[in-house]
Amino acid sequence: MSPRFTHGQRALLESALLQRQRALDQRLSEHTEGHTRVEHARDLLMQDSDDLTRNQAERDRDMARADADVQAVGVVSQALRRIQDDDFGVCRQCGQEIPFDRLVVEPWALRCVSCQAVHEADRGGRSRSPTSTGGET
Repeated sequence: MSPRFTHGQRALLESALLQRQRALDQRLSEHTEGHTRVEHARDLLMQDSDDLTRNQAERDRDMARADADVQAVGVVSQALRRIQDDDFGVCRQCGQEIPFDRLVVEPWALRCVSCQAVHEADRGGRSRSPTSTGGET
């Protein structure tokens, strides 16, 4: 376990990750109404609607939201596995410590603020985090 975080700080970050994971699990369960992804997609397509094009677009949007939630659960789960590692809180790009204040806001963060800004610029300004669209930070 890395000395850069106190036991209390690590517990705070772990608690935040667990809370986020529970919220994502709940949102995903509510979103799919307890069905599998395939069952949920079928149910959306089978809804009584005369406008097939609109129904398809709604299904695509709905499935994209579900995919983002599933991806976010994965990112949070990975952070929960990494939290006890010595390199937790170390920027994957530059190797510098990620400030604790940043980790309080995004405990799944893989990069310091500077490297994240470059990463987002390379991706066309799109940030992908469990609090936004569900991907890597």
